[in-house]
Amino acid sequence: MTAVKNEFSISGMTCAACSGRVERGLVKLEGVETASVNLALEQASVSYDPDKLSLPEIEQKVEDLGYEVVTAKTELAITGMTCAACSTRVEKGLSKLQGVRSANVNLALEQATVEYTKGVLTNQDIIRQVEKLGYGAKQKEQEGQGKDYRLVEIHKQQRRFFISMILSLPLLWTMVGHFSFTEWMYVPDILMNPWVQMALATPVQFYVGKSFYTGAYKALRNGSANMDVLVALGTSAAYFYSVYLALEMLGMPGHQMGLYFETSAVLITLIVLGKLFEAKAKGRSSEAIKKLMGLQAKTASVIRDGHEVEIQLEEMKAGDVAVVRPGEKIPADGVILEGSTAIDESMITGESVPADKASGDPVIGATINKHGFIKVKVTKVGSDTALSQIIRVVEQAQGSKALIQRQADKISGIFVPIVVAIAILTFSVWILFVSPGEFAPALIATISVLVIACPCALGLATPTSIMAGSGRSAEYGILFKGGEHLEATQLVDTVVLDKTGTITKGEPVLTEVVVFGDRSEAELLYFAGSAEQGSEHPVARAIVQGVEEREIKISSPRKFDAITGFGIRAEVDDKNILIGTRNLLKQAAVSVEEAEEKMLALEKAGKTAMLISIDHELAGILAVADTIKETSKEAITRLHKMGIDVLMMTGDNAQTAHAIAEEAGITRVIAEVLPEGKADEIRKLQKEGRVVAMVGDGINDAPALAVADIGMAIGTGTDVAIEAADITLIRGNLNSIADAILMSRKTMKNIKQNLFWAFGYNTLGIPIAAIGLLAPWVAGAAMAFSSVSVVLNALRLQRVKL
Repeated sequence: MTAVKNEFSISGMTCAACSGRVERGLVKLEGVETASVNLALEQASVSYDPDKLSLPEIEQKVEDLGYEVVTAKTELAITGMTCAACSTRVEKGLSKLQGVRSANVNLALEQATVEYTKGVLTNQDIIRQVEKLGYGAKQKEQEGQGKDYRLVEIHKQQRRFFISMILSLPLLWTMVGHFSFTEWMYVPDILMNPWVQMALATPVQFYVGKSFYTGAYKALRNGSANMDVLVALGTSAAYFYSVYLALEMLGMPGHQMGLYFETSAVLITLIVLGKLFEAKAKGRSSEAIKKLMGLQAKTASVIRDGHEVEIQLEEMKAGDVAVVRPGEKIPADGVILEGSTAIDESMITGESVPADKASGDPVIGATINKHGFIKVKVTKVGSDTALSQIIRVVEQAQGSKALIQRQADKISGIFVPIVVAIAILTFSVWILFVSPGEFAPALIATISVLVIACPCALGLATPTSIMAGSGRSAEYGILFKGGEHLEATQLVDTVVLDKTGTITKGEPVLTEVVVFGDRSEAELLYFAGSAEQGSEHPVARAIVQGVEEREIKISSPRKFDAITGFGIRAEVDDKNILIGTRNLLKQAAVSVEEAEEKMLALEKAGKTAMLISIDHELAGILAVADTIKETSKEAITRLHKMGIDVLMMTGDNAQTAHAIAEEAGITRVIAEVLPEGKADEIRKLQKEGRVVAMVGDGINDAPALAVADIGMAIGTGTDVAIEAADITLIRGNLNSIADAILMSRKTMKNIKQNLFWAFGYNTLGIPIAAIGLLAPWVAGAAMAFSSVSVVLNALRLQRVKL
């Protein structure tokens, strides 16, 4: 059976060891094909066989490992229920929906309360399920209202920090007062009382620090270790040793022994502060998704029962007719039924000039109606719209893992046990050799080693950069389908471009008009445009469009006859018109010798040249060509400057292909290639040791896109090409190729900076802590700073300008 893929959010992970443990635990489940857990996104992506495993079993495994699957709750107003059998049917139908945890339907209130797994389902999915059952459903509350788990986590960390800070400040006061250079500071005697210090430190240790103990217990119970284990070990050693010393002081008035309550309390305070900063920074890393979602309209005006009504976007259905006034957003993908306007599609196409639209033209949801009043028949809603698909691709890219991240995760998985071993060794060396028999110095050095070695920074180094890089790329119209593609694109050294629709516009246009005899160009074009009006051939449409662009009014032909393979014969204003090949005119006894030299020159330039005769006299030449896009030459020059070889591959004849290539600035051309041969040509380049990116837009490009190291599909092309590609270039501008490679290079550079900082920090910090040169509170501050600095460095990618 086909594997099912689900993504869901997980809370409670604190470091790379946590995400690695969840990933390993999920992979061990029978039926799971692949599992990927992203620490920065706090998200799991699992592909599994539904015949062997169910989603609830996967969620239960996550919870058994000591973490929580994030859920959301929604309330729906249900219409159409008439009896208890109806409410039972709706309840059972919702309960069967994959991802629903619980469903409760109240007949009297006509209301359903549904708890579901966030990420697996959306509110709209639940509404559709109710409608399939034959009832109506309308959202009463916003999805997950008041349950934004990231915001909840930030508020939780804020509360813990303020409590911890208030209780720790007096202890910090006593610690600072111990230094020789701060002897002048006044420290109240009461704060020096061991029982007062214990009273202040205990809530910090066991209330604020409860999550560290809980996390450590769950990790150890499952046979692994994480950041919580290190923090719990370090702070507990300082706290319980201080309790022991305080008990020893009983009955020893006037004798003050060194206590370490402030060490444990201040450490926890600093670590919680670091977690607070980290939570806020991680929230910023999903700004790209928030921006894309913010583009959607919130409401829509639709025609229902002959009246215009305003509804929530979630209530819109395919087939609805939406009314869109000037300045409003198009609510969903559809086709214009009435009216004409100009629509700002820059958020999709990148074109700053609004596109003119009239009845019958397609429109994209979230684009802006600039001028006219229009009615739009909705064809796609919800997750089927273009914008929703874009959001989905970005989410998948942010949630996937690059190879470099998997390597870092493996290191993180064995990191904590190694640190514990180093801490034990540090304690042993201190108490046996450095300060024989002295427990306090050995304890301080051990605590410092445990605290400074937390692998948070290592776990966040890669996923935060992937999130920020792929999100920023999406803002430039570049959709990476996964982190592995974002990583691999930097290695591209050869770009192969399809010709039609990629380098060129994909539509022939009238480029040359040559006049013979006494007629003017306008008169010649009038007869040509009028004669070609009856033809549906692309060349004919190019001629008619070219005539209309020159503002020449044309009439309908009285007679029209298409001669397959040769051209057309028509009668316009009582004149006989022939447009086509040399042979067509020769058969009509029209002399074409005068045009031969110019015809050859045009054909050599890769243009389709046609002769036109009026009343059996040669009147001129019309040349049609598929012109290159305005930005193609600039983009190809840019790729060359980046040290990348650029080739053109096309099924067209060699003469036309070389003419286009020369105009675009390409020196190597692979022409007259059949669709099935394009993939073979890519393989030949790969055998030369090249890392090849294929760029195309047609169905015939799909095999080559799949075979290439990196496949890039022009977003204005076919769905098949986009599906086969690793990267979608939404805007159709070849500059996006260079942008994609640059973004990949910048992202990988950012990841390497993060990993260097994370590894370097631990490599340098652990030895310094082990030899006693790092106080535990300094180690705690440094540990918190390392995680925050890695996240902030990754977020610099959100400001990259290409």
